[in-house]
Amino acid sequence: MIRNVLTIAGSDPSGGAGIQADLKTFAANGVYGMAALTALTAQNTQGVTGVELVPHDFVKAQIAAVFADVRVDAVKVGMIATADIATAVAQTLEVYRGIPVVLDPVMVAKGGAALLQDEAITALRSALLPQATFLTPNLPEAARLLHEPEARCRDDMARQAHALTQLGPHAVLVKGGHLSGEESPDVLCDGETLHWLEGRRTETRNTHGTGCTLSAALTAQLAKGKSPKDAVHAAKAYVTRAISTSGQLTVGSGHGPVNHFYELWKDHL
Repeated sequence: MIRNVLTIAGSDPSGGAGIQADLKTFAANGVYGMAALTALTAQNTQGVTGVELVPHDFVKAQIAAVFADVRVDAVKVGMIATADIATAVAQTLEVYRGIPVVLDPVMVAKGGAALLQDEAITALRSALLPQATFLTPNLPEAARLLHEPEARCRDDMARQAHALTQLGPHAVLVKGGHLSGEESPDVLCDGETLHWLEGRRTETRNTHGTGCTLSAALTAQLAKGKSPKDAVHAAKAYVTRAISTSGQLTVGSGHGPVNHFYELWKDHL
């Protein structure tokens, strides 16, 4: 049976991040993708130049319409932008407890534009984090959620991962891509145990949408019934390969996208 997965996130017209990246990732990972929009952005590989928010009631209506008709096997929550949208998403998902929910706390675009209002962080912490199966912050996002300085080493990452589980999510994957050095480790914490996922850094500018892609791949793998640890490993392997083959694409002049369909396109390159 092909699983159905819903993403609740913003749009990227250049196709590298947001719902466009999520839907590509879902397809590449063998699940049927659906999307509820929270925001329209004007952006490309060089940055974000504008954001138009979807009214929170209409965000809620989109999600409700999907659930009213389609079996949903897992949900990914990406860009929520405002406290009202965060609350609307939380209220709607509350009815469907038991479905895996992966929360990617999108706060800042690759080019530096803010994508989450300050007042939304409180709503995210109080309403959405307790409903999350997985939380997938990068180092700046983890620090902002905890009101702490950004982690600079593995010990900091491990401590912050554990602290974030105390806010409600069943598991936290803190991504170490912002660490300095040749390695790019991630750490998985379920509140009790830590599991490190090692990885060497790929030297490339094509990193637009990597966070969206990883969380979407993780959501797809959970929908297919994989254990949390196996799902994380599968998602990490997929993203690593998508980054390492991103040079095969010629998209934009800034931070280009990863190669979501490296497996499908390998015979055409």
